[in-house]
Amino acid sequence: MSLIPQRAVIREVGLRDGLQSIERVLPTEHKLEWIRGAYEAGQREIEVGSFVPARLLPQLADTAELVAYAKTLPGLVVSVLVPNLKGAERAIETHADWMLVPLSASVAHSLANLRKTPEDVVAEVARMRAARDASGSKTLIEGGIGTAFGCTLQGHVETAQVLRCMQMLLDAGADRVSLADTVGYANPAAVRMLFEAARNIAGDRLCCAHFHDTRGLALANVYAALETGVTRFDATLAGIGGCPHAPGASGNASSEDLAFMLADMGIDTGIDLGRLLALRARVAAWLEGEALHGTLWRAGLPKTFRPVSTSVF
Repeated sequence: MSLIPQRAVIREVGLRDGLQSIERVLPTEHKLEWIRGAYEAGQREIEVGSFVPARLLPQLADTAELVAYAKTLPGLVVSVLVPNLKGAERAIETHADWMLVPLSASVAHSLANLRKTPEDVVAEVARMRAARDASGSKTLIEGGIGTAFGCTLQGHVETAQVLRCMQMLLDAGADRVSLADTVGYANPAAVRMLFEAARNIAGDRLCCAHFHDTRGLALANVYAALETGVTRFDATLAGIGGCPHAPGASGNASSEDLAFMLADMGIDTGIDLGRLLALRARVAAWLEGEALHGTLWRAGLPKTFRPVSTSVF
């Protein structure tokens, strides 16, 4: 257990990864309440949306307004997903703290999701870095490598290809890189192997892990990543989300289940589980009829549960 960290961060990505996967357009006032509720529950990193054309994803058309509000909350790290230079320019204009650039190691998925090859995305990251530096902005660029453990369209994805994409992103100017199991193909052994190899390339710039619970292994994969030194994890409230361009890739790691597992292991996330579960209930009511996931909300906290101190860090 000596390798397990004492602290970890859960980045809430439900407002982007979750809402982009359902047809319902959640009203802006509900999204603002979600951000406030997550903040009051102790979450200090939230991905509030994505700068993509509203005609493609009307669910995320109010991202600029959400960034503006989130930036008023002290100590909150506000991130957005950006698929191209235009999106990056919007992130810079709105003073988002992080912009996540998705790159799929699977060529088939990359073409379906972004209509670009991985090399095209890397070239775009170089342009984003140049624009960011020219503007004097402090917005950090995170290159998120998806389908790192396989792809429903392509099938097997070589580890060498994943690591090559990571090196290209770093060479192009990404400040940080992360790995995502976009379709729920990962297992703990594969996670440990890939993250250890990635650490040898990126060092401390390997910043985050993103797991889907499609086959019930998200929390097991989180544990394996913890053992390699990862301390930041993406998750969505009620496990909503998936990938519209990866058939069968349903369900992200549930924020509340992940927060409980970490707290029960003695790992401080700064999250108040009671508040987070109350927020889940509100969001579930807004999304009535949508597919929700997770188990803590149903079982409740065990009588033996003793939370670690909920410090905000």
